Amino acid sequence: MQIKVVENSNLRIDKYLTNYLDISRESILSLIKDGHILVNKKTIKPSYKVVENDEIFIEEIEKDVHNTLKPLNLKLNIVYEDDYLMVIDKPTGLVVHPGAGNFDNTLVNALINYTQNLSQKEEFRPGIVHRIDKDTSGLLLIAKTDKVHELLSDDFKNKRIDREYLALLCGVFPHEKATIDAPIGRDKLNRKKFCVTSANSKKAVSHLTVLKRYKDYTLVNFKLETGRTHQIRVHASYIGYPLFNDPVYGKEVIKGIGQFLHSYKMRFTHPITHENLEFVSELPPYFKEYLDSIEA
Repeated sequence: MQIKVVENSNLRIDKYLTNYLDISRESILSLIKDGHILVNKKTIKPSYKVVENDEIFIEEIEKDVHNTLKPLNLKLNIVYEDDYLMVIDKPTGLVVHPGAGNFDNTLVNALINYTQNLSQKEEFRPGIVHRIDKDTSGLLLIAKTDKVHELLSDDFKNKRIDREYLALLCGVFPHEKATIDAPIGRDKLNRKKFCVTSANSKKAVSHLTVLKRYKDYTLVNFKLETGRTHQIRVHASYIGYPLFNDPVYGKEVIKGIGQFLHSYKMRFTHPITHENLEFVSELPPYFKEYLDSIEA
């Protein structure tokens, strides 16, 4: 990975890189000390302050550091399974696949502990056709063979897989329905975030339907036309009604549980048997209990 510094920030390199790498500052310090991060092709100290036009190179260390995925003994909530695919109900707080800073405690690690029959289309991501955020709960589709992975990927690309989400928004949304058609790209000021922008963005369309209004919140259904990273979270924040408990795009946060976003319904045609399938996941207990506690 290579980053070009576009302006003087007067930041130490370890702090500067926290906006680009999804790992802790301590992990970045270790990479610098071990020579995995270079500036202008030279090793540097953690105290080095980045300046305009610096070329920062981060060595792709994932394969070197972690050549073998480790199985994780974690009970999976399997909604459906056959010889070709699985539908998993993912709990909040579980990362979908290994990445920088977390190689061993992900859904993928649990999947390889459960079965060796997983597609291998993406290295270090066996079976993973699509993703939902760590703190988003609900339905996730898993491919068991490479052929099924290809067919499901094509279904996602061509919008043949319907997904619906339940979300609790901060504020009382005044309309019954809304379509948010706003392109999403990476936030220039914080590389871990995404935002509605016309610069280096991709088309993103979300359809919102109000299910119930509370005194200070609105329970809504989201249907996605596109599948951009953080799409619902970004779109909800963009219209001024961020997801409750979203630590990145929202305001109100209760520690210990994720944003109130649940992938609750999925419909698709089985790529091999051609059977029409539909699955529904109940709201997780913390979500239901909070809804019961707030004033209508």
